[in-house]
Amino acid sequence: MTRILLVEDHEEIWDFLSRRLQRRGYEVILAHDGQDGVDKTRVANPDIVLLDMNLPVLDGWTAAKTIRADSSIPRVPIIALTAHAMSGDREKTLAAGCDDYHAKPVDFSRLLGQIEALLPAKAEAAQ
Repeated sequence: MTRILLVEDHEEIWDFLSRRLQRRGYEVILAHDGQDGVDKTRVANPDIVLLDMNLPVLDGWTAAKTIRADSSIPRVPIIALTAHAMSGDREKTLAAGCDDYHAKPVDFSRLLGQIEALLPAKAEAAQ
């Protein structure tokens, strides 16, 4: 079963996303701040990370950079979830180490497509 780490601090969003993802057959692990997200990426071995960028304790940009810099964490695709949809925000998230960008409000069908597009990348990286 594909494991998704959802790093999100807003209950309405993590509740909505986790239930819909579970109905699609994904195992969902929750983290509610950036540091918790980094820690759970280290121990839970997720197949993909959905990372809110505006998080308490450690923001998403710093969390993504920390995950990428930690050689003990296998390469895992990261999709940035953010309310920031200004010019340059997508590039900023990619520069932080995210593989893709999804502006809020979440378009679930589009997000599923992004998840599915990145999952083969993890399988190939493991080979």
